[in-house]
Formats: sequence, structure tokens, C-alpha cells
Amino acid sequence: MADEERWKTRFRAVRVSLPGWAEHAPDSCVYRSNASGTWEIYAWDRSSGASRQVTDRPNGTMLGGVDPTGQWILWFNDNDGDEFGVWMRQPFTGGPDEPVVPGLGPSYPAGLAVGPGGTVLVGRSTDDGTEIDLARAGEAPTAIYRHREDAYVVDLSRDESLVAINHSEHGDSRHMALRVIRVDGSIVADVWDGPGKGLDGIRFAPVPGDHRLLVVHERRGRPEPLIWDVHADEQREIVLDLPGEIVADWYPDASALLVLHQYRARGELFRYDLAADALEPVPTPRGVVAGATARPDGTVEYAWSSAAEPPVVRSSTGAVVLTPPGPAPPPSVPVEDLHVDGPGGSIHALVSVPAESAPPYPTVFVVHGGPTAHDTDSFAPNVAAWVDHGFAVVRVNYRGSTGYGSAWRDALEGRPGLTELEDIKAVRDHAVDAGLADPARLVLAGGSWGGYVSLLGLGPQPEAWSLGVAAVPVADYLAAYEDEMESLRAFDRALFGGSPQQRPERYRQSSPITYVEQVKAPVLILAGENDPRCPIRQIENYLARLAELGKTYEVYRYDAGHGSLVVEERIRQMQAELTFAQKHLGANQDRG
Repeated sequence: MADEERWKTRFRAVRVSLPGWAEHAPDSCVYRSNASGTWEIYAWDRSSGASRQVTDRPNGTMLGGVDPTGQWILWFNDNDGDEFGVWMRQPFTGGPDEPVVPGLGPSYPAGLAVGPGGTVLVGRSTDDGTEIDLARAGEAPTAIYRHREDAYVVDLSRDESLVAINHSEHGDSRHMALRVIRVDGSIVADVWDGPGKGLDGIRFAPVPGDHRLLVVHERRGRPEPLIWDVHADEQREIVLDLPGEIVADWYPDASALLVLHQYRARGELFRYDLAADALEPVPTPRGVVAGATARPDGTVEYAWSSAAEPPVVRSSTGAVVLTPPGPAPPPSVPVEDLHVDGPGGSIHALVSVPAESAPPYPTVFVVHGGPTAHDTDSFAPNVAAWVDHGFAVVRVNYRGSTGYGSAWRDALEGRPGLTELEDIKAVRDHAVDAGLADPARLVLAGGSWGGYVSLLGLGPQPEAWSLGVAAVPVADYLAAYEDEMESLRAFDRALFGGSPQQRPERYRQSSPITYVEQVKAPVLILAGENDPRCPIRQIENYLARLAELGKTYEVYRYDAGHGSLVVEERIRQMQAELTFAQKHLGANQDRG
């Protein structure tokens, strides 16, 4: 297969997400797929094997699920990818769409919970803060929670009497507190572990009358599970002898936890028996488990991939759960682990190299977004496309990344962007010194937070990079703060230690536009017209400065939001990045 056909085939290959299922009708399932050429919501009736596409919108649909009874499919209806809209529902067997809660205006989503008896909780984020509304059939919605700071709905208990909320009333949305209220809004219990320690609610035990809430805490410097008996106000910490970070979910009968262990960019599954205090592995291949769910019969289904092997939804029985139509995407190369000493400790990076050429390679440092995320040994069509075109790809899990403990994740606070760049530069220098990377052909690239870090790096480190590619970046932090959604303003205040009015120098030091005069490398910026996270005005400010200064740059604009759910649009964006790199670096111009 020709290189151009191979890399595009990876994007076009049909993929499916891990199916979610209705608690009281486990054959009624919902998943996401790009089978239509756009990521949309699909219904799957396991009893008949029938699947059908539920949503069909020009820019795709990402948020969706099924209610506990299996009668309704729920999905979030925004406008052209701007993430501002209302929750809709459609009968599982098909029919017209209608609002989940009539009468509620549009907002950014802040959680949704639906009870088997029809109680609905809608979290709504606007410029005024967060509101949580409760509605029952035939009744007008009632606000049961309001606050200026960021919050969201975690879950509704199975008897529909209690509501769990994560909130940041203390002013730090990166380390939230947890509250349980009654459906009339009165407080049952609060728990907060203090500054710098978050508590993330997962969900109530899936058994009627059981008011235990599964929570992830970080009291020992990493995410770990605990079970909070809300009425007794007792907490049981689940201490597991595993070296990485841990997240968990309930088995359907609440007798055990399904544990996802993440360590050094890979994942594995375990079953933890609550009565026996016993941990047993759920065998999975080496790679990444992107999500998992325990079925009523005790089997486990999980989404899996590795850098070399495409995604698949598997069962603990060994079977493939849901097979996408059409051919599988071509495989890619495996990743190699790299550990480099950096200013804040050992830095873990993942390296992918072309199979048919020798070092030193033209090299792309692909910076992940978030920043509360991390690169993993998972299948990535964009990484594979660079490798197909003769580039090595290095992905750095810089300070700020998850997966390496709370201290590593929070080390960027106070000087975001600059801290990450120190780690990326340390790995960059190691790759050059080791003969892996060609110092004359080094690309700094990323999307979202990765786009921000890439754009920022071209200023303070002008001699380190030959080229920059920044997709949907923060480019002018002061203007971005003014225009972005309120939940991201709260995130920025937690990250910088205050607002731009309170910490103006920190925002200035971490803003790419501050260093635009120092930029030497050509830069490509990709921007969504309707992006609520990295809004278009602040990108236009940066582009205007590049033009005034006579810098070499190109811009790719598209009519969607923070990225695209349309397959062909993703291919066009990837093609723009590859063409830009080939134009300026001359690397393998006969390919793609």
C-alpha cells in the first residue's frame, strides 16, 4: 500500500467506542463511531444484533448515552462544535428528538444524571458559574444548586434521593471537593481534603438503597479509590500494592471494583473483591486500556490498542465485542520508552521511528493536550502518519501530565507552559546528542494545550526548533481568558494562582504573544472558527503580530470547534501539517 493511501486509511477506517449499556436493560447499548465519516452516536440492541445511527449532524456528536431503563438515548446538541447547547433524547428504537428537560436554556455541559424513575439532573455552566437543575416528568425544572465557581453533577443515587456534586467553591477547580445533597438541595455531607488534594466522585453503588459513593482521592500523592458511606459518614480507602495511578468503577452487584491501573503509559485491569479484600488480574494484552465496564454476568469489556495495533473492543472471555464494518486500519510501528533526567526529575517519553531509514531522523515532538492527560502506548493515526513520511516522533510526558503522581501533575502550577518546555527541551537535547534526531530538522507540534506549548516554545527556545505546528492553541493568554468558557477561566485561575487581574505578570510570562518577536521558525496555526476553549480572536491577535513582524507563517481555518469530528476534515488538517513540514524541511517529499 502506498504511503499516502496507508496513512489516510488509518483515519478513514471505521472505529467504535466501548459500548455503554442501560443498567435495567443491559442489551440496550450505545456507542460512538465514525462509520458515516463523522463521529456520531449509535444504538446497539444486543438481543437482535441490530445497530442504527442515532445522530446525524454536520460536525458530529461526541456526548451521548442511554438512560437506566434503556428506553431513551441521550445526546448533547451544540452548534457547529461550540459545545454550547442542550441535552436531547430519542427513543431507543427510533423516533423524533426532543429536549431531555424542556424549558432549560443552552449552556456548556456540566454533567447529566438520569434515574430509573425519570428524575433528571442537568449540570449547566455559563458565564455566571454553575447551576444544577432537577426535573421530573410533567414538572418544570428547579435549580437545586448554584455557585459562581466551577462544579458538575457526578451521579444520582439509584433510589433517586441523593445527588453527588464535585465543586470548587474553595476556588481551585483542579482539586475539587465533594458534596452530597438531597434532591431538594439540602446538604447531607461534605468532604474536602484541603489545598492541593482533589476528590473526584465516580458514582453511587448501582444497587437501590445503597448510598455508598465511589471516589478517587490523592491523599498519598496519586489517584486511588475510596468508598464513602454517605449516611454513616465513613470512608474506606482501598490500598492496592500497584506502583502507578488507579481509577475504579463498580461491578453491577456492588460486590467488587473494576480497577484500571495506569503505569508508564500503559494500562491493565484487575477485579477487587470488597469482602475478601482480594485483587485478581483481568488479563489484557500489553498496551493501553482506554475504558472498561463490568457486565451483569461478571465479564469485563474493554477498549484496547497499542501504538502498533489498531483499537479493538474486547471481552475478558477473549471475544471481540463489537466489530466495525470494513477493513481494519494498517498497523504502525511499536513505541520505545525513553527516560531522560530533567530539571524536575526523570522524564518519560515515547519514541516512534521509521522502519525503513536510519538516524538521525527528521523528528517531530508531538506535545499532548490537557495538560491533565498523558501520551500512551496507544494507536494514534497522526503519529503513524508522521512515521510513514520518514519522521521520528517523540512524545514527552512533561510535568503537568497525569500518570506519574500528583506532584508531577501539579508541578506546572504558577508557570504553566514554561515548565513543560523545560522538560521537552531536555528530551530534545538528549535525542540530538544520542544521534536520534537531526538538529536541523526538528518540529515542535501539538493541539490544544499541546498547540499552546508548541507556539510558546518557538519564542523562548528559538534556536531549538526548525518548525512549529500549533493546532487550536492558546496564542494570546489575556484575550483567551476574556473569551473562553467560564469553566476554563476557573481552570486558569487554579493554574496561575488567580485571574489576569490578580496575576498579570504570570499570564504575560506564559503567553506566546509575549515572545512573538523572538520567533525564527516558520509556523503553521490551525484554528476552529467556533472554538470555545481556544477562541479565534486571540489567535487572530497572534497572527496579526506575525504579519506585522514579517514572520513566515501559514494558517488553516475550519468551520468547527476545538478540533473536528469529521474524518475527511481531520485528513485535510493532517495533510496541511505534512505538506508544511515537507515544504520547509525537505523531508521525504516524494512521500504522501
